[in-house]
Amino acid sequence: QVQLVESGGGLVQAGDSLRLSCAASVVSFSTYPMGWFRRAPGKEREFVAAISRSGSTTTYTNSVKGRFTISRDNAKNTVFLQMSSLKPEDTAVYYCAASRQYRSGPYSNGNDYPYWGQGTQVAVSS
Repeated sequence: QVQLVESGGGLVQAGDSLRLSCAASVVSFSTYPMGWFRRAPGKEREFVAAISRSGSTTTYTNSVKGRFTISRDNAKNTVFLQMSSLKPEDTAVYYCAASRQYRSGPYSNGNDYPYWGQGTQVAVSS
């Protein structure tokens, strides 16, 4: 079973930065493509960023391109989301997810992720 625990959320001002971490309790973490998603108040869950197994390939939703960076440390079973130039519209609960898809990824469809963390709250004030 895969357990994912997010951390690093908090309350910040617009323009600030935050680094989210997701620690995975799993054997062979490097075989899992990973992703970050978020759910804003009153909205559906949306894709934020994803990374391939090796970390060589990443993809982002348009609204965070140039501001967010996803990375992973396979030796430490951890995936990161570095968020810069935060905006109030980035306010959401951020979820880490792990995929078991056959290909290396990355994957932007939430249906490709069977394993999810509990989420960490990010609030950005204007």
